Amino acid sequence: MPELIEEQESAQPDFDRYADLIRRRHMYFLVPLFLGWLIVWGSSWILTTKYKSSTLILVEQPTMPQSYVAPNVNENLQERLQSITQQILSRTRLLMIINKLNLYGDAQGLKTPDDKVEALRKDINVDLVRDSRNQEITAFRVSFSAHNPVLAQKVTSELTQLFIGENGKVRLEQSQGTTNFIEQQLRDAEVVLAAQEAKVKQFEAEHEGALPTQQTSNLQILSGLQGQLQNEQDSLNTAKQQRVYFQTLIEQYKNVHASGRSIDGTPTGVTALDQQLNSLQVQLTELSSHYTDSYPDVQKVKAQIAKVEKQKQELLAAPKTGSKQANETESTPMLQLQSQLQANQLEIASRERAISGLEARINEYQGRLNSAPATEQQLADITRGYEQSKANYDDLLKKKNQSVMATSMEEMQQGERFTILDPPSLPDKPDFPNRLKFCGMGIGVGLALGCLFVFLLEFFDDRMHAERELKALLPITVMAEIPEIQSPLDLQRQKRRLVLGWTMAAIVGAVIAAGSTFSFLRG
Repeated sequence: MPELIEEQESAQPDFDRYADLIRRRHMYFLVPLFLGWLIVWGSSWILTTKYKSSTLILVEQPTMPQSYVAPNVNENLQERLQSITQQILSRTRLLMIINKLNLYGDAQGLKTPDDKVEALRKDINVDLVRDSRNQEITAFRVSFSAHNPVLAQKVTSELTQLFIGENGKVRLEQSQGTTNFIEQQLRDAEVVLAAQEAKVKQFEAEHEGALPTQQTSNLQILSGLQGQLQNEQDSLNTAKQQRVYFQTLIEQYKNVHASGRSIDGTPTGVTALDQQLNSLQVQLTELSSHYTDSYPDVQKVKAQIAKVEKQKQELLAAPKTGSKQANETESTPMLQLQSQLQANQLEIASRERAISGLEARINEYQGRLNSAPATEQQLADITRGYEQSKANYDDLLKKKNQSVMATSMEEMQQGERFTILDPPSLPDKPDFPNRLKFCGMGIGVGLALGCLFVFLLEFFDDRMHAERELKALLPITVMAEIPEIQSPLDLQRQKRRLVLGWTMAAIVGAVIAAGSTFSFLRG
């Protein structure tokens, strides 16, 4: 039964043991706690202080809507900020700031300019400020740390002006570079377009009359030439018929003239004229059935009929005196028939030449129409290159005009620009070391040291300080216990030790609280 009670008591937290441990080891805990805190907190007053000045720069969007004037610079603000930061943190720029403000003049270990530049780079910090909704960069913070708060503010002001000026310069240079590039591309495209246009003009000049756009007119001309050819062939056939007719009349006239008179007793010339007149009337009837009265051949036959009738009237009215006069009268129709035959032969030759010319022209236009598909394909190939060059040129011209407008907007500082939202601050408390934070770190270090020291003491202490430890070593069960007998001197010593412990704890707590308050007030 006592063993069961002891097991239940061991399962519960042994507060008596902890209280005894605190009573015996509190001094060994308070001293490391105080020393650890004092060392860490005291170091915050020994370390070199640095004051941090910062400024907030707002990224203002272009005042001109992008739907009116599209910017021609890199729209990735983060990449542009990185590029600007690299340019500002270059050795040349930082040396200018170092020489202007005499930075790191009294710093030990920074003898060369490169060491000073590297130290200045470490003291500069650029932080981006993003919108919580869309994570877009809306501003950025530039800060600089120095041993002197006024100097930190001056350097921050210099950096701020560099960022603002460099942004406008970079955007203007990028915009001008884009415009110059597009203009060069436009000039190259203009040269290519001129070459393509020259090829098209040369091809059109070489194939004048056989172009696809002239196919309709060629068909119309070919149809007209075929009609003219048909008319000329009809006229040639008519002329050839007249030639046969005239030749027949001349032969008949010669035969009749050899006999002297006709069978009815009328003069031979009248008979010939009657036959000629009948032939012309038959010819007129045939032509009238095919053509109108305004047709040239119809009018020509009518004129011949009128002329033959006039000759007949003159021949019948002439007196029949003397054989000489009769011979002269009879020879006049013969001469007229011969002259008409010659005219007819000339007409036939003219018609044949006209027909040859028309056939040559018809063959020419027929060849143009036959070669139209191949010509159209060649022209399409050449035109395709021209149209592509023209489209490229028009697109570059449009981009060039937009880029020129964007460059003008950048020159007028109407594009995206940086504006100081919070001017460089003049710090009144050092940024490093943070003495309040060092005070908290000191408390943590002191607690760790105190616990470690107490643990080590307990670990290496082989003495027994509680009844339970003694009972655990005995092989038999304890039947009775003799209470501890303390003399008045022991009680007084124990009381004094307790008071001293609480006093020490109060002093350590008060000192730590005072140090924390002082660190908070003085920064």
